Amino acid sequence: MRKNIFFGTFLLLLSFLFMGAGEVNGPVLEFEKSGLQLGEIELGDLPDNNFSLVFTNEGTQPLVLSNVRACCGTRVLSYPEEPVMPGYKDTIKVRVNFPRRAQRFNRVVTVNSNCENDFSHTFRISGRVVENGED
Repeated sequence: MRKNIFFGTFLLLLSFLFMGAGEVNGPVLEFEKSGLQLGEIELGDLPDNNFSLVFTNEGTQPLVLSNVRACCGTRVLSYPEEPVMPGYKDTIKVRVNFPRRAQRFNRVVTVNSNCENDFSHTFRISGRVVENGED
């Protein structure tokens, strides 16, 4: 009986010790969407090519974006150069150059920061340009 009480008390104390272990004590970058899947786009009806990638600092410390870069066919127009405070949202603005012929595209924006959960984040914009009237 005493062993069961001791073991139960030990498990209870151990659980209290590890309750705070999963909490992040720093900045955490979370995009509103994990990426943009644009689907099929007709060649003669290409949409606006400017996109806003909205993110939030879900952490407890200011988030600083140290480097935001894009792959070929994509240009970073702007990103916050000042720290983003915990709980606040901000935006990275990019311009995507769509292919001028029927083909798939996959553009990647990479964000480096002082983020606690991951130093480098990627955001994908993908889809397929099709000929007019093609299914």
